[in-house]
Amino acid sequence: MRMVELIKKKQEKKELTKNEIQYIMEGYTNDEIPDYQVSAWAMAVYFNDMTDHERMALTVAIAESGDQIDLSKIEGIKVDKHSTGGVGDTTTLILAPLVASVGVPVAKMSGRGLGHTGGTIDKLEAIPGFHIEMDQEEFIDLVNRHKIAVIGQSGNLCPADKKLYALRDVTSTVDSLPLIASSIMSKKIASGADAIVLDVKVGAGAFMKTTEKAEELAHAMVTIGKLAGRNTMAIISDMNQPLGIAVGNALEVEEAIETLKGRGPSDLEELCLELGAQMVYLGGKAESISQAKTMLKEKLHSGEALEKFKEFIENQGGDSRVIDDYQRLPQAKFQKNIQAEEDGFVTEIIADLIGRAAMELGAGRATKESKIDLAAGLKVLKKVGDPVSKGDVLVTLYANTEKFEQSEKMVREAYSIGKEQIHLTLIHETITD
Repeated sequence: MRMVELIKKKQEKKELTKNEIQYIMEGYTNDEIPDYQVSAWAMAVYFNDMTDHERMALTVAIAESGDQIDLSKIEGIKVDKHSTGGVGDTTTLILAPLVASVGVPVAKMSGRGLGHTGGTIDKLEAIPGFHIEMDQEEFIDLVNRHKIAVIGQSGNLCPADKKLYALRDVTSTVDSLPLIASSIMSKKIASGADAIVLDVKVGAGAFMKTTEKAEELAHAMVTIGKLAGRNTMAIISDMNQPLGIAVGNALEVEEAIETLKGRGPSDLEELCLELGAQMVYLGGKAESISQAKTMLKEKLHSGEALEKFKEFIENQGGDSRVIDDYQRLPQAKFQKNIQAEEDGFVTEIIADLIGRAAMELGAGRATKESKIDLAAGLKVLKKVGDPVSKGDVLVTLYANTEKFEQSEKMVREAYSIGKEQIHLTLIHETITD
């Protein structure tokens, strides 16, 4: 095989075989195929797309480029969840104990976050003593005994994806649907999941800005998952405003606990019940999505899901007293309220600007080397559709310095207040094929 011939084949809109795609990914990972040739191939994919079988072959080739996690010793169907990212996306902290409380094993490998806030691992490390370092045997034992454990991702998970993404970033091929879908699904497959639930975000605060684009991505990933032998479903959910109230690591832990106590933000609870119902259904614990949702509501309101979260914290060395005493979480020294300057209704909150404001306060990472302030962040106290009077608090900022000017400017730019009441739809669509 010669790379130049494979580039030409893709330029001519011909389908590459599984072996040809494997050859490209193996050669690139092993530094046998140079950047400039893979750049040319990626550009050909960008303009000419890939068939479903090409996408599946690319996904599998990326997954096989590094470590693959074997979860076969864990009893039951292992269901993984992935979100395409947003602002205030606290769902994993709630879903993991909620789904585990009905007996579906949650063996979660999570990463640290770049951008607005930390990833799931950063959020969990806001709990004093919580650790994610454990060997494979301990991880599997915890899931078999308690149905829940979370560890950090392997450093050698999907190395082909890391190389390819860095190349796409500098060749303007990031926005390629087959490359996006394969990148996401390769990590899920390498992580050992039997079934996969996807939360595809759409709107101003999401990577996919339109419903049409989000639907294309969701269908692509569901198809890849099923062709790769993983039962896969997706939800398209709204990110035209932050999800829930909290944006920031310790603040999101507090919000997750409040939700598990049955008194969290309604939109966050609704999305967790939808995603959790799919996980429980794919995990074989319910005969329908509606039955699964009923089971989860019972666990949420009986306190069993909260008890599972407490057990999860203690199993991984954390201080479970944070459940009743939020002061044990990292606390910001300074707060500032951003108040409404007029009467009316909140008509828009630009989620991306809210995320950037939280990052400015120290809640996120601009680069991998950036240090996160786990106490920093903000609370969005007025959401789209809420009535406001002049002087009402729209957002509260939390930081360990008093440099609030830039974040306040972003928050004010993010909010629009008008005379008409607007209602946003949280769940746009469910994709099963």
